[in-house]
Amino acid sequence: MIYHLSLQAGGLIAGALLVLIGLPGLLRPRLFQDFAKRLPRSLLAGVVLLTVDLVWSFWLLATMEMGEFQAFRRPLLIGLPIGYVLVLRFVEEFLSVRALGILCLLAAEPLLDSAFFRYEPSRLFVTVLAYLLVIAGLFWVTMPYLLRDQINWSARSDGRWRFLHGVAVAYGVVMIALAITQY
Repeated sequence: MIYHLSLQAGGLIAGALLVLIGLPGLLRPRLFQDFAKRLPRSLLAGVVLLTVDLVWSFWLLATMEMGEFQAFRRPLLIGLPIGYVLVLRFVEEFLSVRALGILCLLAAEPLLDSAFFRYEPSRLFVTVLAYLLVIAGLFWVTMPYLLRDQINWSARSDGRWRFLHGVAVAYGVVMIALAITQY
């Protein structure tokens, strides 16, 4: 275990993040739609998200047990910042989407780790969210234009936008309730 995150803490954090992301879109759809439509091409958001990815990845690489791959730690620790600079230099197109995809992939592991060897059926709320993050992350890193298309599709009507954000808020509230009562 890398993170030592309990299922209760994982459920609370993930639920709170879902509520915090979903509420603005539910309450102020027009304002949040404009922000979401600008996000895929935002260079500032891409740099910020990629920097978060770099720090998280560097910390993981520096602290995790690598077993037989221990000899690769130092070259990877050197290569990670070099790769960061090269990505900033040469990958400007949809950088924020790719960085968000990497962040989704990084965020899925602590959620899966927290549900590992837990037998409550309600743990599946955390696990399903983690696998949705993995699927979204893989698609957004390899085909970043999909997030732009997903945002445009969901923003086509206020009703659709509110429904999707309402689902996210409801899922977050359920996860928080389960974390408080079940885990």
